[in-house]
Amino acid sequence: MELVLGGTAAVCAAFWTNPLEVVKIRMQLQGELQAKGNYAVHYRNVFHAAYTIATKEGATAIQKGLVPALWYQFVMNGIRLGLFHKGESRGFTKNGATGKVDPVRSVMVASVCGATGGVIGSPFCLIKTQLQSKSNASAIAVGHQHSASGMCAAVKSIFQSHGVLGLWRGMSTTLVRVVVVSAVQLPTFAKAREYVTSKGWFPEGSVINAFIASLLSGVLVSIAMAPLDLVSTRFYNQGVDAKGKGLMYSTVRNCAWKIFRAEGVLGFFKGWTAIYFRLGPHTLLSLVFWDILKSKYNKKH
Repeated sequence: MELVLGGTAAVCAAFWTNPLEVVKIRMQLQGELQAKGNYAVHYRNVFHAAYTIATKEGATAIQKGLVPALWYQFVMNGIRLGLFHKGESRGFTKNGATGKVDPVRSVMVASVCGATGGVIGSPFCLIKTQLQSKSNASAIAVGHQHSASGMCAAVKSIFQSHGVLGLWRGMSTTLVRVVVVSAVQLPTFAKAREYVTSKGWFPEGSVINAFIASLLSGVLVSIAMAPLDLVSTRFYNQGVDAKGKGLMYSTVRNCAWKIFRAEGVLGFFKGWTAIYFRLGPHTLLSLVFWDILKSKYNKKH
């Protein structure tokens, strides 16, 4: 049941934050492997990007890739949050002597949970990224443009061309990203919630406790995730040859090196504002929904 609660919380959050994910993907792909000033800037900032996509491609374009995005959140975060909750309930994240949240134990448990969710949910992340990057208006298209029109078509195309393993292409990029995010997000949320609750500012179980805890967690996740998220987006979205090998990046390390060499350190932070605006609300909503669902479930059982 913990897996369902975690997945449902993430889906509720993803429905509202998917437009920010589309904007983030487009901004991350803009000027791929090109120095600043050598490419057309279609998306100047988060708000301009959202406006441009909506006006050039239609209002519904801002929700591109929603189906695989929701599946990815349900599978990946369902496993990640669900397993972490089980770890919490069994005391794996707490100091045996004091009974309080132990940062080291929490990071270790969160990393394992994140890795498990990242591996299983990777195909949905691959398809989500490709659909979100696809533009109906060639004038504002960025990155490699894949031909699939939806999730089922994408799965069929990848499977027919590269087999089952083709669906897990780029898994290592999301694996590292999810592990780092989990290691930062879940322990800081748990520790912050423990601190806020102990102060007694708000009733125990109040959504405000989760709200304050998630604000801190969201900021730290945004900082830690940005470079890893950009590498993941670039690696997932690149075109592949007949053997399924990337046309631009052979490995994650190769991808990071090419970005650094062509775009510099700041290249890893392209779309930073979009990442912040997307991760903040998503972290906030998913963790708050998760806390609410757990509280309601625990009261009934």
